[in-house]
Amino acid sequence: MRTGRIRFPAPVLDPVRADAMRLLLVCSSGGHFKGLFQLQHFWSLHQRTWVTFDTSTTRAGLEGESVTWAFSPTNRNLPNLIRNALLSWQVLRRPRPDVILSTGAGVAVPFLILGKLLGCRTVFVESITRIETLSLSARLALPFLDVLYVHWPQLQARYPRAELISATADLRPAELEGSTQ
Repeated sequence: MRTGRIRFPAPVLDPVRADAMRLLLVCSSGGHFKGLFQLQHFWSLHQRTWVTFDTSTTRAGLEGESVTWAFSPTNRNLPNLIRNALLSWQVLRRPRPDVILSTGAGVAVPFLILGKLLGCRTVFVESITRIETLSLSARLALPFLDVLYVHWPQLQARYPRAELISATADLRPAELEGSTQ
């Protein structure tokens, strides 16, 4: 799978809005993309760049967005992990995002780790399908996360620093800016 930068017109933001953030939205395709896309009520208010895989679904869903295509597959694929780690360095050297928001999976790990080391806020929304254990990508990124959102009390009980949200929860900028964990 190829990767590259596609330049689309930047979103028009109200220059008076003091709460507008630069977001980096990182996710795999499929359900991870759908989950992050469903948070549009949050991310649409901010300047953003996406990192995901080049599929017909992501291409159609992200028409008009700023996108960097990542290398796939990432499951048990060391060469693509290295490629995506290098890609994370390239993407994070640009105007640095204030917040990196991800729903997983493997493609997110190098972006979250490097982003945290460079001073970005890092947020991971675990899949609603994870009831008792975190996904591998969440476990790998956990030491580098400012906020971990989970959907189930059983999972929050195992990871007390996790924030419990419902499937219809609203991610508010104050929550992202206020966490220091």
